[in-house]
Amino acid sequence: MSDNNPFNGSYGASGGQYAQTVQYGGTEGEKAKLSLGEAPTAAELIKDTTTATFAADVIQESRRQPVLVDFWAPWCGPCKQLTPQLEKAVKAAGGKVKLVKMNIDDHPSVAGQLGIQSIPAVIAFKDGQPVDGFMGAVPESQITQFIQKVGGKGGGAPQITDALAVAAEARAAGDVQTAADIYDAILEQAPETIEAVAGLGEILFDAGDSQGAEAVLARAPEDKRDAPALAALRARMTLAAQAAALGNPAEFERRLAADPNDHQARFDLAMVQNAHGERMKAAENLLAIVKADRTWNDDGARAQLLKFFEAWGMTDEATLSARRRLSSLLFS
Repeated sequence: MSDNNPFNGSYGASGGQYAQTVQYGGTEGEKAKLSLGEAPTAAELIKDTTTATFAADVIQESRRQPVLVDFWAPWCGPCKQLTPQLEKAVKAAGGKVKLVKMNIDDHPSVAGQLGIQSIPAVIAFKDGQPVDGFMGAVPESQITQFIQKVGGKGGGAPQITDALAVAAEARAAGDVQTAADIYDAILEQAPETIEAVAGLGEILFDAGDSQGAEAVLARAPEDKRDAPALAALRARMTLAAQAAALGNPAEFERRLAADPNDHQARFDLAMVQNAHGERMKAAENLLAIVKADRTWNDDGARAQLLKFFEAWGMTDEATLSARRRLSSLLFS
């Protein structure tokens, strides 16, 4: 990761180091928080320039990130229409580009050197050189497309991807508090990040905080609430609620010892085992029912196994193993 990556730095509430790093801090006794960097302010993104400061504001700055230069004048009607739209689009881009405004009445030399003959005119600079531009009061959608073309569509995506990777490493290492803090910090800046919604929801649910998990799921954007990762978590929560109402697994085991063909007891035991994280055992019991009596409860064991697959995820080891065995039972 680059030196100016806001996710960069040492990380580890437990003092460990992960393959990727993000900055992590927090005073003793306080919940540690991930520093993702503050969103740039309007003053940082938009400024006026002069002939004397043009080199620093535009040429030098464009070596760090793209800079748009808005050439305008107080008497220009279309300029008054374009400039607010430019400012709005630059703010919405969240730091992909900066906007520098130059009044050509007060500072005509730069515009003359660049061959600007009519205004409004917007010129994009990268690496100290003009690279693109447009003239006239264009629609807001065209401004957004121009910014995406010049500044790229990714925005903070690489940094968020790095942070998600660190969260995954933390979870794999058993450092769930660190992972939860990362997910929470990501959602503060990029609430549409489904991986963070799912990750934080799973951590809360695994910790026994079903209400907290529900609240996190509710933060997902409306158009992404059916994303596979969120659907899988909801399926897990539904299955756990069903299992919680079933009772003591020892009773089901006693019934099975007395009668191995008590399919209802085996089914209920599978539900409880799944709720306790014993996926392979749960799959074994449902597969045993399918093998013994496919028609039991209107093929209920197979249907429940498919629900488990959805909750566990398509690449989970238990899913892959049980799916192979189910296929063998059904098609052999």
